[in-house]
Amino acid sequence: MNGINPVDVRGLQMQIARTHPNHVPGKYEPLAPRVEAEDFRGALIRSLEEVNSHQTEHEQLSVRAVTNPDSVEAHDLTIAAARANTSLSIAKNVVDRVIQAYRDITSLR
Repeated sequence: MNGINPVDVRGLQMQIARTHPNHVPGKYEPLAPRVEAEDFRGALIRSLEEVNSHQTEHEQLSVRAVTNPDSVEAHDLTIAAARANTSLSIAKNVVDRVIQAYRDITSLR
């Protein structure tokens, strides 16, 4: 008989658990409900607040990495930097598009 007999395979089973608040929620932890914005202005303001929180989180982790290197994991700092950079880039693109749309609308007159 070719192949591996499942009866002969033995091993340990372990449950994958969320051990850090920045990790993706696990099987037994539901995602947070998504909050729908009432209008574009509200969505834009909430998004900018989220960009600001990402920037602040990265800044705090960077300061902690300099003052107390053992308290910060390198991958956490890298993830925070990437998240802050990506969210700022997306916000900049949205603002640029809104400005361009406004210019297009005003030039139609």
